[in-house]
Amino acid sequence: MELDGRVVVVTGGTRGVGAGIARSFLAAGADVVVCARRPPEETVAADGRKATFTLVDLRDPAAVQDFFGAVANRYGRLDCLVNNAGGTPYRLLGEGEAQRHARVVELNLLAPLTASLAAYPWLREARGSVVMIGSVSGTRPSPGTAAYGAAKAGLENLARSMAVEWAPEVRVNSVVLGMVRTELSHLHYGDEAGIASVGATVPLGRLAEPSDVGDAAVFLASDRAAYVSGASLLVHGGGERPAFLDAATVNKEN
Repeated sequence: MELDGRVVVVTGGTRGVGAGIARSFLAAGADVVVCARRPPEETVAADGRKATFTLVDLRDPAAVQDFFGAVANRYGRLDCLVNNAGGTPYRLLGEGEAQRHARVVELNLLAPLTASLAAYPWLREARGSVVMIGSVSGTRPSPGTAAYGAAKAGLENLARSMAVEWAPEVRVNSVVLGMVRTELSHLHYGDEAGIASVGATVPLGRLAEPSDVGDAAVFLASDRAAYVSGASLLVHGGGERPAFLDAATVNKEN
């Protein structure tokens, strides 16, 4: 298979988008290690192959360093790090003190930096890659998730700087996500009718599936992307239809 024999770490890889990414790498032949702060409810698996789980808090630099050392000792190599762990609750800026918003930035920006630095020696040895899981929230206003959007904007810039500093040994790219359907979609979009209604606003007519994200990450980690570094791959189904088109009173489609 395309990534047969490669070793991949997916942070936050136990559910949702992260689990979808892990399954795509398993299906591509890679040995996959997923990590999170809580154990998964069920083992992440695909095509009869299973990911290995390790409990780790990515906000603890010493624990992160130990984690990547253990991965390298067990497998003898590390070919790709997918920085997927992150997220945020809906909270308007005025409804939370600065410390709460700072924790969102810590998880979504500083933790990927910590993980990347810890993984770097082994990625350099393998001439591997880093894949950052970004968000369109980093490129547009994000009311209710402002700290998250700011962190994702920083993450994309971080990836581009890392791509320059770590070349040519390590490639660094971003997958910039739009809306993805996961087991938590109802918290953001409501019931099935709400999810369908939101999906209808996307040019491709649906939310992304975690496997859509995983396939993009596999491509960026593979030899097919050997000359791709410092790139941001939009996985958003075509983006959003500009609101002014519906508000305008001219040039309406029949």
